[in-house]
Amino acid sequence: MNAAVPTNAHALIVDDESDIRELLEITLSRMGITTVAADSLATAQRLFDAQTFDLCLTDMRLPDGEGIELVRHINDRAPNCPVAVITAYGSAESAVASLKAGAFDFVSKPVDVARLRSLVDQALKLAGLDHDAPPHPSLDTSPRLVGQTQAMADLRHTIGKLSRSQAPVYITGESGTGKELVARMIHAEGPRENGAFVPVNCGAIPDALMETEFFGYIRGAFTGALRDTPGLFARADGGTLFLDEIADMPLAMQVKLLRAIQERSIRPVGATMETPVDVRIVSASHRDLSVEVARGRFREDLYYRLNVIELKVPPLRDRADDIPALAERILAGLQRKMRLNRAPRLSRDAMTALKNYDFPGNIRELENILERAVTLAESHVIERDYLRLYSPLAQAAVDHPSEYGPVDGFDESTDLESQLEAIERERIQSALEACRYNKTKAAQRLGITFRALRYRLAKLGMD
Repeated sequence: MNAAVPTNAHALIVDDESDIRELLEITLSRMGITTVAADSLATAQRLFDAQTFDLCLTDMRLPDGEGIELVRHINDRAPNCPVAVITAYGSAESAVASLKAGAFDFVSKPVDVARLRSLVDQALKLAGLDHDAPPHPSLDTSPRLVGQTQAMADLRHTIGKLSRSQAPVYITGESGTGKELVARMIHAEGPRENGAFVPVNCGAIPDALMETEFFGYIRGAFTGALRDTPGLFARADGGTLFLDEIADMPLAMQVKLLRAIQERSIRPVGATMETPVDVRIVSASHRDLSVEVARGRFREDLYYRLNVIELKVPPLRDRADDIPALAERILAGLQRKMRLNRAPRLSRDAMTALKNYDFPGNIRELENILERAVTLAESHVIERDYLRLYSPLAQAAVDHPSEYGPVDGFDESTDLESQLEAIERERIQSALEACRYNKTKAAQRLGITFRALRYRLAKLGMD
């Protein structure tokens, strides 16, 4: 059932084919929307300038111009008015071009009425006319970016604009910068906020399970398929599917993903019919997809389908002034997570050290550094020494000691931090063996808390 629509909604319909105009007018009038129709670009521009509209549906090809011209005309004069473009069947290039020009969404001919009604519902939510919709989530529960630097202000502004569109968004940025948080904000601030946000790490799914994970399967499709099982697309129907690390998707699956995006339908494994889905695609990768395309590891047609709008998330080193606010929020979260009586805080020297650090791992590294510091600190005040900041090379030597020479027999070229880490690894291993891998007893033997031992095990890859 479609969301209730107020009777004062006003739509402009533009198409030179009378039967299409009639279909659109009948469909919208049954939804309680007043319509005005035009059969040319010039007439549509004149009508729009003379009246106020809440949404517009326009054909891509008009007798005296292109629908994209009308999209730009409306965006210049009334950027809050959603415009949807009607494209020819299978015209993926036209659809992408309209989205790049600022169209809210598109629908292909022959027009599917159910798809059209869903599109109109979302457009009216953007226009603020869906009075029956639940209120927007409060700032306490919705995702939000921390920081007041210009980079963050620009990012928030761009997210606000992108949330009003249904165009696929490709988020770029280094690992740990918060690409999934940005994707969640795009979802939460748009008309799909009440739908599901379904994140998936494309590199974490085995190749053999890709198709069933994305498209689901029906009962009896294969041995062990005891019931119909929806895939990621079905779970995200009406919402957003976030494809993280999209560069890791195998080529064979890229073909099927491209078809699902273009046709807006999926075929579960074992099914004979396709099922329509209404999903917005947001993807991300820390690798450069254009380079992957040039190397033949990523399909060019899928790249252009996903990369309709590109959004870059800045690294933490480019917004060092945001570190105090980020650290405060992370420490507050650690207080709740660790059930501490007092909120941990950084000394002035420790804060200066963080602001001067390069953070190759970005916000994720900041989170790890602070969690380690809180675990090791003797009081609620975290001093600089507890941060244990060191170079990426030193961390690599700790995590992969076999690649950087033997643990025993250090030479002068081995840094002190690596030596200390290797000694710590050896002491922990000896304690675990002596206690038959009872972690509680091993912690007592080492003279540290169980929590501190658990943290060290995870950091050293010994868990």
